[in-house]
Amino acid sequence: MKKMKYLLLSLVLLATAAQAQYQKVKVDAESAKTHRVDMSPKKSDIVTIKDVRQSNLNKNIPDWNQNLVGFAKIHELPENVQREIDRKTQQKIKNLKTGYPDESAGTVLGNPILGTNFAANVFSGLTPPDNNMAISDGGYIVSVVNSTLEYYDMYGTQLYSSSFSSFFNDPDLSGMLYDPVVLYDSGSDRFFMVILHGTTSATSKVVCCFSQTNNPNDGWWYYKLTGNVLSDGSWFDYPKIGVSNHEVYVTGNLFHDDDTYNQSVLLQMTKAPGYVGGSLSYLYWSGITNSPFTMVPASYGLAGNYGPGIYLVSTYENGASSKIYLFDLTDDMTGSPTINGYSVDVTITTAGNALQSGTSVVLNTDDTRVMDAFYLNGIVQFVFHSERSNNYNGINYNRLTVSPLSNWNINFGVDGMDYCYPSIAAFGSSYSDKSALVTFSRSGSTIFPETRVVYFDDSGANSSSTLVKAGETYVDVYQGGGVTRWGDYTGIATKTNSSPPEVWLSGSYGAAQAGENALNSWIGQITWETTGVPGPVKQPAANAKVYPNPAYDMFSLEFSLDKSAMVEISVIDGAGRMVKLLMKDKANEGKNLFSFNKGALANGIYFLQVVSEKKIVANEKIVIE
Repeated sequence: MKKMKYLLLSLVLLATAAQAQYQKVKVDAESAKTHRVDMSPKKSDIVTIKDVRQSNLNKNIPDWNQNLVGFAKIHELPENVQREIDRKTQQKIKNLKTGYPDESAGTVLGNPILGTNFAANVFSGLTPPDNNMAISDGGYIVSVVNSTLEYYDMYGTQLYSSSFSSFFNDPDLSGMLYDPVVLYDSGSDRFFMVILHGTTSATSKVVCCFSQTNNPNDGWWYYKLTGNVLSDGSWFDYPKIGVSNHEVYVTGNLFHDDDTYNQSVLLQMTKAPGYVGGSLSYLYWSGITNSPFTMVPASYGLAGNYGPGIYLVSTYENGASSKIYLFDLTDDMTGSPTINGYSVDVTITTAGNALQSGTSVVLNTDDTRVMDAFYLNGIVQFVFHSERSNNYNGINYNRLTVSPLSNWNINFGVDGMDYCYPSIAAFGSSYSDKSALVTFSRSGSTIFPETRVVYFDDSGANSSSTLVKAGETYVDVYQGGGVTRWGDYTGIATKTNSSPPEVWLSGSYGAAQAGENALNSWIGQITWETTGVPGPVKQPAANAKVYPNPAYDMFSLEFSLDKSAMVEISVIDGAGRMVKLLMKDKANEGKNLFSFNKGALANGIYFLQVVSEKKIVANEKIVIE
């Protein structure tokens, strides 16, 4: 009976995904001739994991949130890269000026608009925060940082908070849990999340988590894959994840037990069994040409998925020999997959570490690896940071057209500030619209570390950036040698069923927390302000009020209409879903009074919404206690 349930659920998930499946655009023959990289990647045999566990649903157990923190980075950058970063940092300090001009007005009329925004995961012992987030069509937000997991609704109400150790409550996961990444699979209406465990080949695990429903509160299935995938004394670091029509993907950088770099690998696995707690099958790819450091899978930018297989991007920076790599995983693992590689010459250089106000401690800016990517309409859009000018980092925004293979890019920023750790999301109103939003961290000698967002329109023109959350203090937690960690990545996600477009992001900012000057997290909703691009949903005029609020037994809602019309009065929950259509009838011109008994509602925050002629005329928050 259990197997039959899994089969039926799998068929439902596959049917859902089939409603929004897109085909990849293939690299054309001429581009393949001139840009092809000779490759002979190694494909493993298929591995099947039958041991599936369920995340802890008992929220009453003690949450120890144990962490072991080392003050030094676990593994360092290559010596020549670190030497160049140190040299440019000293040049930056030596040449520091006063009165740098801030950003000039962008060439796009208008700027991203910050809507709902709120404090999220706080510093709890591990740094950098490694912000990442996902939002479902139903409005559930999953927010992760190093060591903690939280759920929110679209109004900032916290629905769940836990350390990863408590979330799993698994004695086999007693080591450090870190580097969380999460996405929403709109084709299956589920979440997929990966968390790493351990920093030795003996303890390294890649923990793959699949939400059981579209509500993360209903629990997750999780599978513990070995991080020593090649059985060569290596451990798995810095995961990136993606999703296609039928599969999910995890990439990572392997390090030997002496913390020297080994190579990057790709895990390819079927997703439908994961969402129903069945046996999970996967294979892994190794021996990829030029050992690309960090391969980023490019999931579909809007609603639905594409395939078979997936595109991945990577950067290679070595002075005059810089390249962008495009990897094409050609098929699902149930077919005949291989990996084809292509390269495009570019100019990329590292910059110095970032300065910050109030301290001589600088923020580590790392290297020029790709941070985030998506695929849409034959183009892979991706971002990373690299030197813009005078040893300062800017946001390197790219559009890699698959056929014919070519790359367009722009480096966004200003002297006097470092723009780092970007992530990108589609912000177009249609499949053919290339518009995108990029969030990033910014710091400089006159400001504390902050989070911002910038808009690029269909033509590639940019707005000015919008402040999401200003820093409140400098960051010096666990500093060593005058350098402290700033970030590894940020998080951003398109709400795929929103019209007009809507994007949510998770960034970090300098904050005094737990007795340290560290980095806390902030979540924000981003819409748009001008014509030419669809604008944000306008809030109803202040022509309604609800009372008493909170109520003991009955709520009363007063609202006004310009003319007599049919109205629908509904209760909406914090995730934006209709709980109950309370009334559908004609209301009079002028003032109207509607009342109902709160007794049928569970405790929480709701919205009492009145819709007339397809317009919201009242949307009043109510509190049930």
